Amino acid sequence: MELRLSNKVIVVSGGAKGIGYGIAKVLAKEGATVCIIGRSAADNKVAVDALIANGGKAFAVEAELTDPNACKQAVDTVLATYGTIDGLVNNAGVNDGVGLENGSYEGFIASLHKNLVHYYLLAHHALPALKKSKGAIVNIGSKTAETGQGNTSAYAASNGGRNALTREWAVELLKYGIRVNAVIVAECFTPLYETWIQTFDNPSEKLASITAKIPLENRMTTDIEIANMVAVLLSEVSSHTTGQLIHVDGGYTHLDRALL
Repeated sequence: MELRLSNKVIVVSGGAKGIGYGIAKVLAKEGATVCIIGRSAADNKVAVDALIANGGKAFAVEAELTDPNACKQAVDTVLATYGTIDGLVNNAGVNDGVGLENGSYEGFIASLHKNLVHYYLLAHHALPALKKSKGAIVNIGSKTAETGQGNTSAYAASNGGRNALTREWAVELLKYGIRVNAVIVAECFTPLYETWIQTFDNPSEKLASITAKIPLENRMTTDIEIANMVAVLLSEVSSHTTGQLIHVDGGYTHLDRALL
């Protein structure tokens, strides 16, 4: 099946590491020009160099996405370089543990800026270009919006917002032929996830207890499995798919735990 992403210019926020980098690798392999937006110039360079070394086309913009002005400047830089944006993948964020009992107003608002506000801003600033290209938007979300996790109010709220914006934008942008979908992640082993696992007294035991609860094959989802779905949703293969929250999670979110 041909995805026909060759020479498409696709922006990936947080594309230098973790799930974002997995997405960047798959898109580059499909022939897209991947524009990574991330806060670390050093991390961005490592990712871009690796993509190019493997025959891909890549570019990076250093931007602190909690800064509204930086969001606009990042999109402007991509447009000044390539003149178009054919797809936007909103991915950057962090499960930062701002809870209800032990959180604060300041921490809650800061987390919304880390995890939700820049989704809106990047889409807002990229929209004129996406209207011209009839591009697509894919938002990366988390099962925490549906299942809860405990002690992560701001992250859960942000992901609820990502889900709602996916459906809202899908409606608003119908008239432009712009499709908007979300890929919802449950348990995917990334560098941030590994850091979290290491906070437990027995990390290997904790990880085993989690994977045992993942219905399909009792294993973590890989970043490439998530990236493959993102690539399909960005492509014309999904030409009549919009407003969908697609769970790539081995059945973790919805299947009956009694099966385990």
